[in-house]
Amino acid sequence: MLRIAYFISILFFLLSCTSQSTVSMNNGYVDFPEVRELKAKTIQLDTALFRYPFRVHAWDNKAVVLDLHGMDHYFHAFSYPEFRYLSSFGKKGDAPEEMLSAENFRWSEKGLWILDANKSELTELVFTLSSDTLFCQEVVKLDKEILRALDFVIYEDSTFIIPDYTGDNRFCHVSSEGRLLRKFGVIPSANEEALANSRPALAQAWRSFIDYNPRKGVLVAATQLGEVLEIYNLKDSTHVVCIGPHGEPEFQVAEGYGIPTGIMGFGDVQVTDNAIYAVFQGKSFKDIMESAKQGNKLPDGGQSIYVFSLKGEPLRKYVLDHYVHGIFVDEQRGVITALDVNMDGPILEYSFHPVE
Repeated sequence: MLRIAYFISILFFLLSCTSQSTVSMNNGYVDFPEVRELKAKTIQLDTALFRYPFRVHAWDNKAVVLDLHGMDHYFHAFSYPEFRYLSSFGKKGDAPEEMLSAENFRWSEKGLWILDANKSELTELVFTLSSDTLFCQEVVKLDKEILRALDFVIYEDSTFIIPDYTGDNRFCHVSSEGRLLRKFGVIPSANEEALANSRPALAQAWRSFIDYNPRKGVLVAATQLGEVLEIYNLKDSTHVVCIGPHGEPEFQVAEGYGIPTGIMGFGDVQVTDNAIYAVFQGKSFKDIMESAKQGNKLPDGGQSIYVFSLKGEPLRKYVLDHYVHGIFVDEQRGVITALDVNMDGPILEYSFHPVE
């Protein structure tokens, strides 16, 4: 663990391209001081909509669910917290106002932004006066230097932060017009061979789900493989790397691509004003393949939600009675909304006591 921390500090000293000096720290964790079990309440919908509900975010009195494999639309809007169906949008297709893919979406003051990686576009949608349908406000074509954007957050209301998959840095800072402004951060890996010779494959293996809290200035990245949570405080330029028992993402390089060999790691992450909440899976690819060979498909998603402080200290582990992907944490209501793709009623609610 000391070797990893030393290597990370050297990397940031030599390679960081931020205008401010970055202080990097390593917080290894083994377990959580508190473990609680949560039982879900299923939200009953009056219509069948979903094929693979993957992300859910709520704002004010509305919630939107991203369905990765939707029949005709990628997104569905609901009233919140009742989850009364309002409308569907993000029509699938290759026409100018249609989508080839959908990766994530983020609420803004006006409406919400949606990301289409295949078109390399961010689109801002605004609700109509009736508040139940949306119309296109703006389309931003991303700079060609940005390699296949798979996630994004809104930074300071007018720019975006997008993960960098070239392997040279960790993130791209992008203007409101889609122009690459700068890159910052590096992959905090101890794999010297991959850092020297296979950076694109390393970046693929280190693909992370991200979230940003503008009030706290905290940007978090949770690796889809392995067990690494990174916390960037963009106000004081500190960077904390939390490495769990499963370690960093494991992979093999084949024809320039990173082929996963370890475990499925985090599935979603959210930064509130008080804590970081991350869905964790922990299933090994060996077990997944063995089960598939025997005709037994393992449940899709993670059965744990890890809670960290904004400085990376492990606080609490929630053990769920369902396997979930996307979550939305509402600390004011004391409710976590979660999505279970393994059942017909996929929207769940968990009551909990927020971290203070």
